[in-house]
Amino acid sequence: MIRALLPPMLLPMLLLLSAAPAAAQGDRTLVSRLSDARVEITTAFTGADIIVFGATERALGGDHGRDVLIRVEGPPQSMTVRRRVQVAGLWVPGPSATFPAVPSFYALAGTRPHWEVLSEAERAAARLGLINLPMRSVGEQAPVFRAALLTLKQEAGLWIEQPGEVTVDGGRLFSARIPLPASVAPGEYRVSVLLVEGGRVTAWEEHRLAVDRVGTAATIAGLAVHWPLLYGIGSALLAALAGWAGSILFRRG
Repeated sequence: MIRALLPPMLLPMLLLLSAAPAAAQGDRTLVSRLSDARVEITTAFTGADIIVFGATERALGGDHGRDVLIRVEGPPQSMTVRRRVQVAGLWVPGPSATFPAVPSFYALAGTRPHWEVLSEAERAAARLGLINLPMRSVGEQAPVFRAALLTLKQEAGLWIEQPGEVTVDGGRLFSARIPLPASVAPGEYRVSVLLVEGGRVTAWEEHRLAVDRVGTAATIAGLAVHWPLLYGIGSALLAALAGWAGSILFRRG
């Protein structure tokens, strides 16, 4: 209750104070938390913001050679990218590529761009940056399909790579706001907070974020998965009813 009433930037101060005994016993150089551990998707869901915040034992900033990177990764999903081709004046489905396990959501933020604070090998090992996402494809192997998938995800706000989103206050307190769009997929999300010093990762914390459908949204999703025929019939009937009601209203007007 108390945490909900405090401004986001005051929360890391409480974290640092509560972690003081642990830091005295061991080298607790990084403490981080999430503003929410669960996001509920309802029929009125239009998106949400997750605040990642925390504190470091020593000052952050380029002058000190210490930075914070935050990576948020959603559950893997299968995606198919298909190219349309023109045949006899008609556009028909053409070659396609299926990516069996790409992150449904990916966001990366940092006090500085990740390519400035870590080497290429370090970034690849930590899966930092869109270029390091697992994008193994089945079917057509042309790079154009990977580029198309990247564009589609970015336009939907599901893959975000915008450095400079982590703000620092007082030298040791940091926070970042991660936007989740309305089309975000349910499942378990991993939020990783990395402390970088001297070109290498010196501390790492990972949190779990649950994104769940609740209420009517959960009922509709369950119906579509477990009873697809009933879901299809119901959708068709609702569409017909909406069309009939619209025609009645316009006729009266």
